[in-house]
Amino acid sequence: MTRTQRSLRGASSVRLRVGLLVITMLLTLFGARLLQLQGLDSRAYAARAAASGMVTITLPAQRGRILDRNGVPLAESVSGLMIVADPTRTNANAEAIAKILVAQLHLDYFDTLAKLSIQPGKEKVRFVYVARRVPSTKATAVMDLLRAHAYLGVDTRPDPLRTYPAGDVAANLLGFVGDPTDAQVGDAVQARAGLEFSFDHLLAGKDGTETYEVGGGHRIPLGENTQVKPVDGQDLRLTIDRDVTWYAQRVLRTAVEKAHAASGAAVVMDSRTGELLALADYPTFDANRPGKSSASDLRSRALGDVYEPGSVEKVLTMSSLLDAHKVTPRTRFTVPAKLHVLDRWIGDWFPHNTLRLTLAGVLARSSNIGTAMAATQFTPDQLWTYLDQFGLGHRTDIGMPGETRGVLPPKPSWSSLTRAQVAFGQGLSVNALQMATAVNTIADGGELVTPSLVAGRATTRDGLTVGSATSTRHRVVSAAAARTTSEMMELVTTPNVGTAAGAGIQGYRVAGKTGTAQEAGGRCGCYRTGGLDVSFAGFAPADKPRFTVYVVVKHPGAGASGGGTAGPVFRKIMSYVLQKYAVPPTGTPGSTLPTQWGGHRHR
Repeated sequence: MTRTQRSLRGASSVRLRVGLLVITMLLTLFGARLLQLQGLDSRAYAARAAASGMVTITLPAQRGRILDRNGVPLAESVSGLMIVADPTRTNANAEAIAKILVAQLHLDYFDTLAKLSIQPGKEKVRFVYVARRVPSTKATAVMDLLRAHAYLGVDTRPDPLRTYPAGDVAANLLGFVGDPTDAQVGDAVQARAGLEFSFDHLLAGKDGTETYEVGGGHRIPLGENTQVKPVDGQDLRLTIDRDVTWYAQRVLRTAVEKAHAASGAAVVMDSRTGELLALADYPTFDANRPGKSSASDLRSRALGDVYEPGSVEKVLTMSSLLDAHKVTPRTRFTVPAKLHVLDRWIGDWFPHNTLRLTLAGVLARSSNIGTAMAATQFTPDQLWTYLDQFGLGHRTDIGMPGETRGVLPPKPSWSSLTRAQVAFGQGLSVNALQMATAVNTIADGGELVTPSLVAGRATTRDGLTVGSATSTRHRVVSAAAARTTSEMMELVTTPNVGTAAGAGIQGYRVAGKTGTAQEAGGRCGCYRTGGLDVSFAGFAPADKPRFTVYVVVKHPGAGASGGGTAGPVFRKIMSYVLQKYAVPPTGTPGSTLPTQWGGHRHR
């Protein structure tokens, strides 16, 4: 090795030693600093972090949608924001910030000012909720306004907002969740009514949380942070058809307003499955703004209101008599002007002398006297048993809160007068869905199929399993009795024969029945003058039923009737649903049952 080579090798060795020495010194410095942070000064730094503050916020779960039978959203959650603040940063400009927030979000000024100000005993609070579930566009506009004034300390976090795209469509079924304006700021979404309430446990999901450190008004990037992720809610699909419900509500509203009535309800049911395509109420409300409507309009009258069914009840009485082979549609009755039963006189809705009517004619003319005479073929117990099987006095249990069971008088209390009155629709009470379900039994060949509002299967908050997958059937009357009753009901909509020619639909065979009943009430429990409820129930095509529709209008003005007031609503809704679902006429000849005997005979 030459002298030059030895010289170069020595220089390299020196540089290597110097480099290792420098690296060793740097590592020693880093180690000492780490020892200081984690060991010697750990308490001091922890105290400083604690002084900065820990913030815990809610990570809202996405609430499940409520869908119609075709998957169209009736209720859904859209992008929203919560507005939050750090009082230690907003305190200096609390009044000015509060004025902007109040003007833009319609909050309470003094409540908002308190949130933005440092409160005695809460000097270290760094996080408060100011407003929940604010639409994203509104929240963004508010933040832009605050930034334009250079006001600091206000921020936003994700917070889904519940919305009802169709407004008032099916609102009485859907219910609503607490409005941002009436909920307690910082609270979770509160389901207040309807399906939102019954299935809240399924729709709501489970909120998550996030806890993190803040210092100097900012989140510490490498500070302590823990997170529990939210679990989104499940969707709830209904049997309801949004379009059919929208149409039914509009037609019902027009009829109620035209008749100067108090309210109305309409039920549209698939005759074969019991699935509800519409359960409409009027008055109703906009589910996006429930606070603008009265409390009485926020519930479903179709499920909650009870009333006497009137002459629609005759369908149940006559099908029961036919099933028991007590009568035939051609059984003859000599109907007097009045009928004396115990201490009462029973009359008809129309004045007449003695009439010679067949059973079919009694139904077509809606004769109370003729129905009471036919019902004498039953003992009171027998009629009660049939009506019990038709579902009267029982809730349908479709999963809605507030459903009534109606009143079917106890069997032991029935006298011959009770039997006569109940036979033509007095002395008992129903809700609209109950009556629709009972009439649908005739449409479905004598079997009662329990109605369903939820598609598939779901469990309510009360533990009741409901839905189309749980629907049951039981036979009430024979298929032959149901078919004969249907033929008799056709006469009701036949021009110049029945009481509701206006309910007929051109080209279709329509089975129907009118109802008019006085309302009982007051201390006397007697019938009040002018307190009428008018209704119409029917199905089509009569010989191959596809849909059942029931309409009731409560407390209409003078001159209202089941055929003249409720019948046209039935016709419009039934026509719409037949067309929407492309149900063709059967093309078969209509009923030819005789309505009178001796002398001139209809049909």
